[in-house]
Amino acid sequence: MFRELLVREFAPYGSLTLSQIDALEAHYKLLTQWNARLNLTRIESIEDAVRLHYCESLFVGTKLPAGPLRIVDVGSGAGFPGIPIAILRPECSITLIESHQRKGVFLRETSRNLENVTVVTDRAENLKTEYDCLVSRAVSPKDLLKLKLANNLALLVGSEEIPGCDRSEPIPWGAGRYLVFHVKHP
Repeated sequence: MFRELLVREFAPYGSLTLSQIDALEAHYKLLTQWNARLNLTRIESIEDAVRLHYCESLFVGTKLPAGPLRIVDVGSGAGFPGIPIAILRPECSITLIESHQRKGVFLRETSRNLENVTVVTDRAENLKTEYDCLVSRAVSPKDLLKLKLANNLALLVGSEEIPGCDRSEPIPWGAGRYLVFHVKHP
C-alpha cells in the first residue's frame, strides 16, 4: 500500500524509479519498527506518513537547484526531509544533523545503503562546514536564520510569513503548510 500511495500522491510533481521507491519503502519499514521504541514521529497512519513525511520531503527535493549540491538537513529526526531528498537526488551529498544520540543511531541505520548521506550527531551551531543549501522542517526558522551553514535555505513550515524569507509556496499536502525560501546576502 505504501508504494502505490507514494507513487499516486507524488505523480503530479515527479516520477520515481523502482529503486527509489524500494529505498523509500525500506526507510518507512525501519521507521515504523523503530518508532515503537523510540519516539521518531507522532504520525502513524500510512496515508499521513506518505503525504506529510515522504511527499513533502520529495517536493522540497524537486524545488532545489539542479545539479550536485551539498545539502545539510538540520534537526533531521527521523530523516525528513533529508533521506527522501538523498534518494530522489543521488547527485547531491546530504548531511543529516541530529543532536539526539538515539535518533542519530536510527539515522545511521536507515542511511547505511545511501552513499550520499552522512550523519552528524551534534548541535548545528557547533558545525563549521559550509553547504550549498540548508533544509529543515523541525527547527524554528528564527533559529535556522542565525546559522552560518548555508546561504540558501528551504524550510518546511506551518506559516507563510517568515520574516526575512524571500518567497514561499504552499505544500500540496496538509493545510497551512509552506515551503519557504531564503537567500542570505553577505
